[in-house]
Amino acid sequence: MVLRIAVLARCAFAILSVVALSASPSDAQDEARVKAGLNAWKNAGCSECHGAFADGERERDEAPVGANLRSTRLDNVAITEVIRCGRPTTGMPRFDEGAYTQRGCYGQPTGAVPDTLYPTPRMLSLPEIESVVTYLRARVIGRRAVTPEECTYYYGDLADTFCDKEK
Repeated sequence: MVLRIAVLARCAFAILSVVALSASPSDAQDEARVKAGLNAWKNAGCSECHGAFADGERERDEAPVGANLRSTRLDNVAITEVIRCGRPTTGMPRFDEGAYTQRGCYGQPTGAVPDTLYPTPRMLSLPEIESVVTYLRARVIGRRAVTPEECTYYYGDLADTFCDKEK
């Protein structure tokens, strides 16, 4: 019996050690990048077209209809390119000030910014664009219905106002 307790205690210690090691500073950094991406998403007006949860349920009726990013099949490079460069004639604005003029888009050399881009609510820095992609990959892409936990994560202190706790 004493031997069994000792073995169980060692197993428990080993499991706790692995859990403690897996909660490394890099996890905190990753979560900080996800939160930074969420803040950039909110502050750049992304939810106006894509919806708060990036499900295509836009927040403003007069805004263009944004894609449902929960079901996108684009990889991170493609998502970054779309955010940086926008998509002419679709309502997707560019968020990189240097897109087209300083950095080429969609494999094309630098040149003039297309006239058919929707006006940008606010430009983002390249690190902000990367953090938006991190947020989308961590909290949006591949998810189905919005859960109460996702709603709480998005709205934070205002979750009681916006989130249905019974889902």
